Amino acid sequence: MDLSSMNAALNRIQDIEYKVGIRRPVGGAASFRQMLTEEIKSKTPKRPAPAVNAKGAQPSNSTSPSKPVQGAGNTTRTGAEPKTAAARETAAPPDSAYYETIRQAAGKYGVDPKLVSAVAEVESGFQQGAVSATGAVGVMQLMPETAESLGVNPYDAAQNIEGGAQYLKQMLDTFDGDLRKAVAAYNAGPEAVREYGGVPPYSETQQYVSSVLDLYR
Repeated sequence: MDLSSMNAALNRIQDIEYKVGIRRPVGGAASFRQMLTEEIKSKTPKRPAPAVNAKGAQPSNSTSPSKPVQGAGNTTRTGAEPKTAAARETAAPPDSAYYETIRQAAGKYGVDPKLVSAVAEVESGFQQGAVSATGAVGVMQLMPETAESLGVNPYDAAQNIEGGAQYLKQMLDTFDGDLRKAVAAYNAGPEAVREYGGVPPYSETQQYVSSVLDLYR
């Protein structure tokens, strides 16, 4: 219905009535016009307002979830998953910021720097600010008591990496150079490895060992 045409007709009627002296009851054409307008509005479908989130922005379908990655000592840490071999070939070396520190620490304790780097990547993604739910700190995710026994400050990146290399050397010596057992012990502790005679049947530790060895190879 064309409301503007109806309004024009009603205005014309009112004009004629006024000229000839016809007076309508209270309400009259004006009331009818108001009723007609409200009726048309009630029949017009309303468009819903766009939903907004708490910050006033329209919600997006994109998400950037960060996935849980297993860390040392039966802990769960939030960080980036280890990259695939193909991804590593096309990106800058993930340990580039600590390459020289890792090389020196590994050389000091006679550990392959590639192994130290692989542990650091799985443990923290080379993030010195990473802290696990149980308090493991830094790049190599040293527990404060472990760091104390090694004589290093876990909150200093260079000392943290040196402590991790030293602890890896201890685990390699403890298990006669068995790489799988040493890496498992770094994650679950030497007692658990001794108890099970190898990699403990913890899903976290098994995934941890696989991830480290995949990076190392």
